[in-house]
Amino acid sequence: MATFFVTGGAGFIGSALVRQLVAETDSSVVNIDKLTYAGNLSSLGEAGNVARHHFAHADICDRDAMRALFVEHSPSAVIHLAAESHVDRSIDGPGDFVQTNLFGTYALLEEALRYWKSLGPERAERFRFVHVSTDEVFGSLGADGMFTETTAYSPNSPYSATKAGSDHLARAWYHTYGLPVVITNCSNNYGPYQYPEKLIPLMIHKALVGEELPVYGRGTNIRDWLYVDDHARALRLAAERGRPGQTYNVGGGNERRNIDVVREICTLLDTVRPISGGSYSSLITHVVDRPGHDQRYAIDAKKIRDELGWSARETFSTGLRRTVEWYLDNQEWLDHVTRQKYGGERLGAGVSA
Repeated sequence: MATFFVTGGAGFIGSALVRQLVAETDSSVVNIDKLTYAGNLSSLGEAGNVARHHFAHADICDRDAMRALFVEHSPSAVIHLAAESHVDRSIDGPGDFVQTNLFGTYALLEEALRYWKSLGPERAERFRFVHVSTDEVFGSLGADGMFTETTAYSPNSPYSATKAGSDHLARAWYHTYGLPVVITNCSNNYGPYQYPEKLIPLMIHKALVGEELPVYGRGTNIRDWLYVDDHARALRLAAERGRPGQTYNVGGGNERRNIDVVREICTLLDTVRPISGGSYSSLITHVVDRPGHDQRYAIDAKKIRDELGWSARETFSTGLRRTVEWYLDNQEWLDHVTRQKYGGERLGAGVSA
């Protein structure tokens, strides 16, 4: 029976992966999370109460703690999601991103390498270290083209720069030391339990309380949207069948301008939670753009589709409807995390700490 280490397993993507592993497999899951502002054990749902789920409150930068977990649980694979991930916060305070995304990844790679070298030949052959990254490391696209696994790196924010650096570390640990690393680069995720600093949950939250819906600049920046459960399935395949030393792009094939995403949210809310006297779209307002805002991202997911048999199951329309309905049904969770840790204020105005 496999044992998965999931770092950042109380975060948005990590918790979706943990819930899926517990619900759909017989594997054990060791959920390693520091529980920063965006980590929340309530995001695990019933998975958090299952005996095969083991929670470790630990920082990936703590090599002694990581070493002890490897010794205690002997994982079959590591799926490394723990990271500071919000571009706006990286603009205001890049230091935390350098520490977690770069040094934390280095520390985890070192302890994974130490553990992997101790395994017998069969277990060592099957072990995988899946390093989960972002399409933002590739920079900004023009009107045409898509990111592929061979696209040159060109990060433009402190967040994407630290993720690019961690990608290079992971790749180096494969080429230099032989650690069986698989790297994935995903497009923008959305879905249930996403912390409301990100675009889609922030717009839903602000609309429900009647606040203005702030759209950066003209709202013409384009992202490729990926439903989080689709991403979780891709990560499982990468851990089970991904080829060491390879990179796989994971994208939903759903390009949308930011302004169109916000309008679609408003249209859905008009249908399922109408307000008297108009539409939620009347709350849309344009604000000063994010510094260095990349214009367009788009992922070519042909490689993971052809080699591992993965494809997105959700269209943007079906996934967004599921997401809006989830937030409507779970306003207590949304109110709790915003009340305690984040009030929807503007982040990333361009002044570094």
